Order: sequence, then structure tokens, then C-alpha cells
Amino acid sequence: MRKFRTAAITATMVGALTLAACSGGTGGDTSGSPEPDTAGGDAPNELTFMFRGGEYDKIAYEAAIDKFEQETGASVTMIITDADQYATKLQAAIAGNKVPDVFYIEPGKMMGYVYADVLADLTEYVPQETIDNIWSFGTDAYRFNTETGARGDSADPLYGLPKDVGPFGFGYNTVLFEKLGLEAPSADEPMTFDEFVALCKELTQSDKLDYETWGTGLNVVWNSQAFIWGAGADWISEDQKTVTVDDPAFADALQWFADLGLVEGVTPSAEQAQTLDTYQRWMAGEIGFFPVAPWDIATYNSVAEENPDTFGYDVIPYPVANEGDDWSTWLGSLGIAVSENSKNKELAAQLATYLSTDLDAQKILAENKVQIPNLIDYATGEWIETDAPAAGWPANTKAFLEIAESKGKPLPGVWTYTPEWYDNFWIGIENVVDNGSQTAADFLAAKQPEMQQLLDQSWISADQAKAQG
Repeated sequence: MRKFRTAAITATMVGALTLAACSGGTGGDTSGSPEPDTAGGDAPNELTFMFRGGEYDKIAYEAAIDKFEQETGASVTMIITDADQYATKLQAAIAGNKVPDVFYIEPGKMMGYVYADVLADLTEYVPQETIDNIWSFGTDAYRFNTETGARGDSADPLYGLPKDVGPFGFGYNTVLFEKLGLEAPSADEPMTFDEFVALCKELTQSDKLDYETWGTGLNVVWNSQAFIWGAGADWISEDQKTVTVDDPAFADALQWFADLGLVEGVTPSAEQAQTLDTYQRWMAGEIGFFPVAPWDIATYNSVAEENPDTFGYDVIPYPVANEGDDWSTWLGSLGIAVSENSKNKELAAQLATYLSTDLDAQKILAENKVQIPNLIDYATGEWIETDAPAAGWPANTKAFLEIAESKGKPLPGVWTYTPEWYDNFWIGIENVVDNGSQTAADFLAAKQPEMQQLLDQSWISADQAKAQG
């Protein structure tokens, strides 16, 4: 019979890559619970599975594991932690040599775990037909060549399967557009930067409605990536060796992003954002354009139901610099891995595959707005045609599938051995986007050598970890 353990940790962990990884929520109150044993099962049919998430994750996995136990005769102990406690809990389990048989991993930490012999290579355990029916990003994020340090090649060993893929979409307030008599943006073709600014100016009003509105209100740390990529620039070269923020196209795009507030005046000021942040203003119906991701849907639907006169939303492509340019945005993931030291490695790999691809579990997660389905045939067929509309996903939910299929990129720093080089970029960014005391070009010229030094060190650290592995 399956057993449950609820983990309690006192330390918390906050990090950009952790938050970006996926949409998982938090579990119930675990204060005062005893510290559980996370070690893998000893008997031939016993497994432990440690994960983080909310109530719907738990419901979906209970259903999947019930079926798994019935079909295999296995006994699976589920260990559930809060989202902000999970990383600390896993580190403690690894340090104490009590790694669960199956557990969540972040793509950005995978390489270190592989070099430390924590993760099992799942290549021989997962059928190719199963891999072919998962979004390629969902498997590429967990592929790693220990000899070359390369990530994401379909020929490389597989060290995890996706719990999910998380497309970071872009949305607009349908109600605000209707109130102001504006034509809705295209569901298929991206606006240019100029067209976006023009619409944002139309949406920034203080006299046409009985409340003040703005075109947009975007956080630079989470929202600038799509616009940088939409201008043909990037943080890092394709081989992950060179920091490329000194590209003039990068400077132009970052300055354009900053000027949305500094010059165009289509965002709430820094002072106004402190009074009420832009996320709250978006849900109050005061902002025209704002990010929309799968983990937001349940919240946004609730707001729309309670305030139909001010808030409604749909999903669209991100703007690009020029007509004909390709758009993209970031795509996150959280993985399901198997312990290299599991006494039941083959059965654990079977469970990881089941959790990632069981159709009934995927239906529960999608129905409850936890994630888009991992399974391509279901997501692009029955789900998008019948299940998603019936469950209240946005009218243009196919944009999420497009991101998962071709428009999504990993956040910079996720596929390098350490992310410090990327984290360094945000130090001092307020001088560009908030107060305008520094131009984007000057900021980037000073940043590139700092970031390059940290990226070089990341490769040195990777080589050291490889030598010690």
C-alpha cells in the first residue's frame, strides 16, 4: 500500500532559476511535522518519490501512482514538500546519502548532480516512442554529454523526464480593448515594437474611463528576454562560451524596453508600482499587456469571473523588432529523475516515465490549470480541440503549444554549469530601466567583461567537477 510522508524544513530557498523552472504551487502547512526518511526503498518492489507542488499535483500523482501500483505490484511512498523548501530538502537527502528513488530536479542543477553521480542515466529505460511523444524541450533539458559539456542534443544521455514544460506567454486585457474601442491584436502574427508602443499609448488613459490605465507594466528580470530575442540578440553564444550582451542589437532592445516607462510613459512609474505592483494592476483591469503562463490560468479565470466589467484576457505572440522577425519567449521545466544509487533502478525509471507521461494524470494536471500536457498527441489533438476549451483555458491556448513546440528557449544560465554570470546581469539594471541614470549601451559595455569572467569560471568549475566525478 502506498504511504505518505509530509516533509518539513525550516530553511527556505529563493532563486531566479528555481522560480522559472515550472509552475508548481505549494503544499499544505507542514509546520511541526517530523523530518522524514527520504531514502529509497530497500525491498524489490518499494520506491520513494519526493516532489513539491500544490493540491492538484498531489491529486494527479495519487491517481497515477494508484494505477502504477496496481499494474506493477510496487509500493510507492510519496514525500511531499512545499515549493520553497524542496531544494533544501533534496540537498539534505543527497548529503545524508538518503536520496529518494524518484525526485524532482531543476535543469540548471542537473550537470552538478550528474558529475556527483546522483542521477541515473535513463536512456536505456525509456522507450524511444515515449520520448517521441514528449515536447522535445522536455527531454532536451535533461540531456547532457559529460565529455563535451554539451546540452540538449538528442543523442546525448537522458538524465530526467519533464514533470512539465512551462511556456511563458504574453497576454492582453480583452475587456480593456473593448472598452477603448481598440482592435484586438493578432492571435498568430506578432506586432512590431513600434506597433506595440502605439497600442500601449492608446491604452494609457486617464480621462476615457473612470480609472487610470496603462499599456503595460513588465518586470525586466522576467519579461525582457522575449523582447531581446525578438530583436535578434541574446545573452550568450550558441556554444555557451561567450557573453554577447555587447551586441548593438541587444543595447537597442534593452533601451527600447527601458524607454517604455522612461520616454513613452506607457507603464506605471516606479512610485506607482510600489503602491500597487503591476501584477495586481493587471488583475484590477488597469494594464493592457502582461505575461500569461499556464500556472496563472486558474487565478486569472477567478478574477475574470468576479470582475467581468474590468478583466478578461487572451494569449498572443510577443512583439518583435521588425516585421517578419521571429518571436520567442522562455520555456521552463521541472524534471523527474532517478537516483543512481536506487536499489530498484529499473522500477524507479518506470515510475518516472509513468509520472511524466500517464495520460490520466496529464488530464488531471491540465484540467486543473497546473500545466499544459506533456504528451504531444493529446495536447495537439483532444486537449486543444475539446478538453482545453471546456476547462476554461484561453481562446488562443494554441500559443502555449507553439511555444512548447518551437518558440520556447531556456532562460540564459539554465544550461551552463553555474548561473552566476547571468545573475550578474541584473545587478545595477535599475539604473537603466528605473531611473535612466545609465544608457543601455554604457551598462552593457561595462557588464560584458564582468559576465564573461563569471562564465569562464563556470566552465572551469565544470571541468573540475568532471575531473572529480
